[in-house]
Amino acid sequence: MNRQVLRHLISYLFFGVCTTLCNVIFYGLFTRAAGWSTLPATWGAWFLAVVFAFVTNKRYVFGSRSLRWKILGREAAAFFCCRLITGFLDAAVMYVTVELWEWPDMCMKVLSNGLVIILNYVASRWIIFKKKE
Repeated sequence: MNRQVLRHLISYLFFGVCTTLCNVIFYGLFTRAAGWSTLPATWGAWFLAVVFAFVTNKRYVFGSRSLRWKILGREAAAFFCCRLITGFLDAAVMYVTVELWEWPDMCMKVLSNGLVIILNYVASRWIIFKKKE
């Protein structure tokens, strides 16, 4: 494994954990403090976590510093589209395990986010922030 890939993995893991914490904390606030049900809380937490993840992934993980509208727009659109797909996966996992099977919601939120982190790394590394050779 080359040095750059290792750096990506370590920084992505760090910011992935931060994004997961953001997601779980907001989910907890929305369900516990605001009284939202599982799916609205999942999507609200998802949105805030994705905004955080875009900024940190763009700048600190993949080193994409361009603020030109064309590049920024392409990266943001691709990032949010990929995150929307994994957001649906997160919502499906939460719906099935919490709403239908009545498993503990915070535990399932953390486990679901683990799967999402892996899928999001693959999309970010090879699709969204891919550097042109």
